[in-house]
Amino acid sequence: MNDSEGKIELKSTKVLGDFPGHALPAVFFFILGLWWGTKSILKYTCKKHKRTCYLDSKALFHRVETFEGIILVSSIGLLVMGAWFADKESPLIRLLRWHHVTMYFFFGLLGIATILCVTFSSLPVSLNKLMLSNAFFVEAFIFFNHTHGREILDVFVHQLLVFVAFVTGLLAFLEVLIRNNVLLELLRSSLILLQGNWFLQIAFVLYPPGGGPPWDLRDHNNIMFLSVCFCWHYALACIIIGVDYAFVVRLVKSRLKRLCSSEVGLLKNVQRENESEEEM
Repeated sequence: MNDSEGKIELKSTKVLGDFPGHALPAVFFFILGLWWGTKSILKYTCKKHKRTCYLDSKALFHRVETFEGIILVSSIGLLVMGAWFADKESPLIRLLRWHHVTMYFFFGLLGIATILCVTFSSLPVSLNKLMLSNAFFVEAFIFFNHTHGREILDVFVHQLLVFVAFVTGLLAFLEVLIRNNVLLELLRSSLILLQGNWFLQIAFVLYPPGGGPPWDLRDHNNIMFLSVCFCWHYALACIIIGVDYAFVVRLVKSRLKRLCSSEVGLLKNVQRENESEEEM
């Protein structure tokens, strides 16, 4: 009986999943958050300089969004294939992989909706934002039911992920009602960056790479420590958005200065030619 009890104890402390299964969505969400934040800042900056900024073109942004939708659908297809053809150790792990596939599938629907909104003007403009909201709500629902029978620390780190995904979905839904609000868009982008950072943190906590010492999944001190880490991860996401904002604004302004100086030079040349013609 003692041996069997020891085996049962060992089985209960085993963490399902692997490091790449959490590192891949970490990279995915980090790139999404950084790209969407950059695009929002660029749109806002160009709108402020509408008279002088040649980047404020609907055709240009439509091409960008079409390319974004194609890249999103392609990357989701690769992630789904990777999750589907990965090793399936047991029916439970296969079920957990279906959770990841379902989450990726709804982001693939977002990419399709983005392409359709650009292609067909008859579709509502906010359809892609609605699909974005649905994708994050589905993610929150999936990970809320992703931790059945796990240890307390494992459940805690996933609960924080559920919280961020749900709030991100709410912000995306607000963007359906309140269009072109740069503060909402940047807040949503910062939370997506936070998801990417937190997915990576979960990977290091549950599956330490390089044979590192495992975390004690039953220690409440680890929960207190990770609570502080979660706040610092969000602070890092806000700093990244702030640096991105400063970089994009400075880039656009420097580009506008070059354009303005070249336009002034052209005007001076035209004036000189007109004066020489009058003298002749």
